[in-house]
Amino acid sequence: MASGSAGVSSVEGRSRGRVIMIAGVAAIGGFLFGYDTAVINGAVAAVANHFHEGGLRLGVAVSSALIGAALGAVIAGRLADHFGRVPTMVMAAVLFLVQSLGVGLSFTIFDFSFWRFLGGVAVGAASVIAPAYIAESAPAELRGRLGSFQQLAIVIGIFVALLSDYAIALAAGGAAKVWLLGLPAWRWMFLTETVPALVYLVGALQIPESPRYLVAIGRLKDAAKVLVSILGAARVDAKIAEIKQTLASEHKPRWSDLRARYGLLPIVWVGIGLSVFQQLVGINVIFYYSSVLWQAVGFTEKQSLLITVITSGTNIVTTLVAIATIDRFGRKPLLLIGSFGMMVTLGTLAFLFGTAPLNSAGQPALQGAHGTVALLAANTYVFFFGMSWGPVVWVLLGEMFPNRIRAAALGLAACMQWIANFLVSTTFPSLKNFGLGYAYGLYTLAALLSFFFVLTVVRETKGRELESMDDLRKPRQPAAGRVV
Repeated sequence: MASGSAGVSSVEGRSRGRVIMIAGVAAIGGFLFGYDTAVINGAVAAVANHFHEGGLRLGVAVSSALIGAALGAVIAGRLADHFGRVPTMVMAAVLFLVQSLGVGLSFTIFDFSFWRFLGGVAVGAASVIAPAYIAESAPAELRGRLGSFQQLAIVIGIFVALLSDYAIALAAGGAAKVWLLGLPAWRWMFLTETVPALVYLVGALQIPESPRYLVAIGRLKDAAKVLVSILGAARVDAKIAEIKQTLASEHKPRWSDLRARYGLLPIVWVGIGLSVFQQLVGINVIFYYSSVLWQAVGFTEKQSLLITVITSGTNIVTTLVAIATIDRFGRKPLLLIGSFGMMVTLGTLAFLFGTAPLNSAGQPALQGAHGTVALLAANTYVFFFGMSWGPVVWVLLGEMFPNRIRAAALGLAACMQWIANFLVSTTFPSLKNFGLGYAYGLYTLAALLSFFFVLTVVRETKGRELESMDDLRKPRQPAAGRVV
């Protein structure tokens, strides 16, 4: 008896380790997402000076990655359904490797923009494939924590990019200074992206295909082998039968599958809403413009850079909190707590910025304790985002859609997320001109609306197998004597 129990435990231990490994490899796409998002911060001024560009063309060059990411997110689902999840990851890794070299060695602002766009396509595709692959490969009891790897990888990527930019600029004496091999430091900031791209490429070539995809294309023996490695032999036959049952009445995925009487299926609208609200609360304002923001309200450049690093570190810690709690407390409670916390902290920032006296540049100058309160509020806001909307949205997008529409629906939702990211990021400088209090007031309103959105339309998915997600598309029926 003892040896039999030990054997089962050993198999379960190996299976769990295998699942964690393949989820970690898939999540490297999230690391590239975060790295590419943040690496431009340290280079943008030097890029502008090198190419003698500013205004609109520089803005397009910087934001072209976001436009490419929206495209990559849309096409990733179709590519994943046609070629498989792993081959799509490999394609994304190759594209990202090429763009890293292209941007780092670009000759004009135009090819710089093209390579940034191409890299955005790779990042957008990876941002869709990673949560879908993890959701399809992880057991239900681990899926939330493993799905959170995507957001953890994103925030670690942001942190590493900021540290890399800082280290390169420090070693070279400035981003515009000539450094190794006669290249200016800003080029090396982009060339360093080749390292995680290569790691992603090698890792993607080592992990198995999604078992659900393998069943869908009739490779049952291969699917069984993968399932044995991640679930153990005892559960394989039942799981394959369950997957086959959900696929029996389905046809080849089509975009038309997402349509309904009111444009799209309700569950797709929910996914889009989650994606858009994740950006409308203004999180990327903190990461794209934090140094400029803190300098504008009275902190020195050195202090602003230190605050940015602290904020990035806070984001990593809080994502770890989400990983530890998401399968215990569920997705919906974390989103509600996060929305409420963000509403309070953003409201505090809106009040402080809106009531502060203006300096000679027309920007609010936080005086006395107000600067400390604003700093605490900003990092507390990041805490609430990091333990809720950051990782939980990616987990939900990976698991909330039925098998038949998962790849296409996730791609559409991720595309809308990138578009919302683009809109929030590009409108902040203009909103800042009207007043930081006004800008943060809008983000506060978005946090408030996100609370009621989750409360009324988001369904809990904790502990559910992916094959049971079909009934999430159906409207909730009120229990007798109770209004839902």
